[in-house]
Amino acid sequence: MPERIGAISDAGIAPAFGRLHMNKAPSLPLRVFALLCLLTLGAFSASAEQTAATPPEPTVEQRLADLEAYVNNTARTPDVASKIPGPGPGHNAWQMTSTALVLFMTLPGLALFYGGLVRRKNVLSVLAQCLGIAGLVTILWWAVGYSLSFSGGNAFIGDLANRFLNGVEPGNTGAGYYWISDTMWSMFQLTFAIITPALILGAIAERMKFSAVLVFVTIWMFLVYFPFAHMVWSGTGLMCGPLNPNAAIKAIDFAGGTVVHMTSGWSALVLCLILGKRNGYGKVAMPPHSMVLCMVGTGMLWVGWYGFNAGSALGADAIASNAFATTTLAAATAGFVWALAEWILRGKPSVLGFCSGIVAGLVVITPGAGFVTASSSVIIGIAAGIIPFLAVAYLKKLLGYDDALDTFGVHGVGGTLGAILTGVFADEKANSVVAGLKDGLLGNQLKAVLLTIVWSVVATAVIAFLVKVIVGLRSSPEAESAGLDITEHGEEGYIA
Repeated sequence: MPERIGAISDAGIAPAFGRLHMNKAPSLPLRVFALLCLLTLGAFSASAEQTAATPPEPTVEQRLADLEAYVNNTARTPDVASKIPGPGPGHNAWQMTSTALVLFMTLPGLALFYGGLVRRKNVLSVLAQCLGIAGLVTILWWAVGYSLSFSGGNAFIGDLANRFLNGVEPGNTGAGYYWISDTMWSMFQLTFAIITPALILGAIAERMKFSAVLVFVTIWMFLVYFPFAHMVWSGTGLMCGPLNPNAAIKAIDFAGGTVVHMTSGWSALVLCLILGKRNGYGKVAMPPHSMVLCMVGTGMLWVGWYGFNAGSALGADAIASNAFATTTLAAATAGFVWALAEWILRGKPSVLGFCSGIVAGLVVITPGAGFVTASSSVIIGIAAGIIPFLAVAYLKKLLGYDDALDTFGVHGVGGTLGAILTGVFADEKANSVVAGLKDGLLGNQLKAVLLTIVWSVVATAVIAFLVKVIVGLRSSPEAESAGLDITEHGEEGYIA
């Protein structure tokens, strides 16, 4: 404004005064009057420019369209000043609830599930690893992780535009979806980032140093998780069929079959092979110390999974309802089928079998939860109760690897199975986005599966050997014999 006032005074006021008074010097009152007139004109001009830059007020019809868009969880009325510019309370409330549920999956769900499956001398080590990963990944996510996963960039990785959550505001929407807060979107995705590396812990339980776990996870997040979150769920991602029309691989993954379960499962296999077997494995019995904790953890995982799958609809709409239903049907079916297979082949249905089957069903339905119908989810549940069971019961014994808590058998095999079956059963009746991607979908799913396996295996092998050089991977035989609770954390899970 000072520059504009100066220009008006020098170039406009003096000539005007000259014309008004026939080249005579104007009186002081006239000078003041002329100045006020010109300032008023300037203010009017500025107001006109501002009005032109501001979107017009919405009409009644447009306001009704906005309300309909909110109820239907679809796009807002474009190019108008919405009367509800921030997050929609209902959809955002479901997103907040879902975020809490997904965090609940890790703390305490996964911690208790895994904690119950190890020997009592190692229960606290599992809890400490879950807690440590939650803190570490949260800091990484705030600093650069969210940005690398979801900001611009290229087909493989994002940029640093949103580092330190810069520009991620609670009152803004659109980063995740039309009616949810950008802040809640970032927190929702954080909970996915927390549980994914925590799943790997099941394969290396009872023998990996706590320091090695933290260093491994730090590097793994940058080389595996952040790139896959970007490739699969970002609008510029290599494998994001629904959002990126230029995606080289037009695959679909509703809630993390490739991003979460395949990356963690295949990485777990490689890491446990490099780490080696537990002392006495195959010679000494190593039963779970508390199936009660395992069962409680399983129930928490199941409940939390509704945030994982139904929350990935990014609103409380019909797609969320469908994902809720398919998640329930697949989990229940797989748990029953796994225990039934044990009963037939081994003579008894175990509680561990029920628990493993439920988790397998949840894993396998995850990539297709919002893309398949209820009946298809039952078929998926049957497959989830059989194929991961065979991997856990027979493949592990055949190949001789020590996947302590069956992370690979459930998440690696189950995640791969789910990604493939999503390509088979995805139906536009469940989600209209499928219609434009149906042609060649199974082939694209297979490409996504292959890329995920190769990337995860190679990256994990490199990271594992790097960590081995930096801090060492494995606890000493003496520490392993005494238990990681005492040797790593100076505490015991149980006294007496």
